[in-house]
Amino acid sequence: MEALLVTLVDMVVNTIVILLVVNALLSFAPLDPWHPVRRVMAQLTDPIVQPFRNIIPPAGMFDFSPLVALIAFRLLGELLKALIISAF
Repeated sequence: MEALLVTLVDMVVNTIVILLVVNALLSFAPLDPWHPVRRVMAQLTDPIVQPFRNIIPPAGMFDFSPLVALIAFRLLGELLKALIISAF
């Protein structure tokens, strides 16, 4: 049971991280903001990144909130895995 929960946490965190990285890379691509891929990625990642955008405003043309969200989710995943392991 412990291994299953740890694997599940890993999968969820890794999926979020991949989505954040892909969305960050797409922001450099010359795609229309209304392109279907960009819209889907925004719909998936904006709810994750928006709380961090409220705390950390963009610095010029750079938005560091996805990076902070990525680090926060990695840390949260490690904390959850440690709690799961210590509970069993």
